[in-house]
Amino acid sequence: MGSQWVDFAALKGSVDIEQVLEHYHVRLKRVRKEYLRGLCPLPTHGSEQSRESFGVDTCRNVWACHSASCGQARHGKVGGNILDLVACMEACSIREAALRLRAWSGKWRETGRPDQLVSKGKRAGGRQEELPKLPFTLRLQWHPYLEQRGIQRQTAAWFGAGYYGGSGLLRERMVFPIHNQRGELVAYAGRTMDGREPRYLFPPGLPKSQVVFNLHRAAESAARQGGVAIVVEGFFDCLKVHQAGYGNVVALLGASISDRQSELLDTYFRELVVMLDGDDAGRHASRALAARWPAAHMAWVPAGWQPDQLSSEDIERILRRASSAAAA
Repeated sequence: MGSQWVDFAALKGSVDIEQVLEHYHVRLKRVRKEYLRGLCPLPTHGSEQSRESFGVDTCRNVWACHSASCGQARHGKVGGNILDLVACMEACSIREAALRLRAWSGKWRETGRPDQLVSKGKRAGGRQEELPKLPFTLRLQWHPYLEQRGIQRQTAAWFGAGYYGGSGLLRERMVFPIHNQRGELVAYAGRTMDGREPRYLFPPGLPKSQVVFNLHRAAESAARQGGVAIVVEGFFDCLKVHQAGYGNVVALLGASISDRQSELLDTYFRELVVMLDGDDAGRHASRALAARWPAAHMAWVPAGWQPDQLSSEDIERILRRASSAAAA
């Protein structure tokens, strides 16, 4: 008997949502280059007055139905990825949907069906130039500044973060290693500890919008938790949320998200919880991400606060509230 283990990320990165739609004989009209719209095919759809409520973003490989009936049937979730789509159409679990999709994709490769579609390589870095691996590592040390920021020694060690006292661009800064989705070291970033500008310093030429901090660790953790990831802004936010017991946390390294970051998150996670800063920029970015990720849940940080300023108990309380609101 073959193995029943299935790689969710590999499926989401190799199968186009148009293949799944073709499998179910769903016909939508193209309203933009990478956006389709039409009648909702989901068996949960019961809103007779809701016309063309079903939309598909073919670039991000996600879908959404904004009808009241589908939203109610899915406990407020208006969309999802290809696994969610198959699970809805087949009335089965995400795991069962993944197994079925794996079997179908194998047949499609052999026969050229459905509709001769193959993966366009948009996800998991297919159309992006890979960042080169670093040929060296820095010797970093524990520093009292980390303790001042509420970071424990074991947390800093887990992330490989520490003080760099050597020479060069990051001298006398708190330094964070940055890895790609495979866990390969591609860069270091440094933060000043005395208020000097720029507060954060990235190597020249590093497109930070092309990476998601802690992605490789969070993907492994999320795989054990139903594919859910928590999205924060910065390094210290990520460390504090991890320290609170949530290994499935990633950071965007800012309050905005690029297409590449969106592709990576869509590929490696089934569900997202957005926990950005409680300032005006964070609130604005949260609303923008909610529009971009219709299935995401919002974990609202108190006004004027950041996740890294919160206690583990406060972080847990906010995330539980977001979970409860999603289930209501």
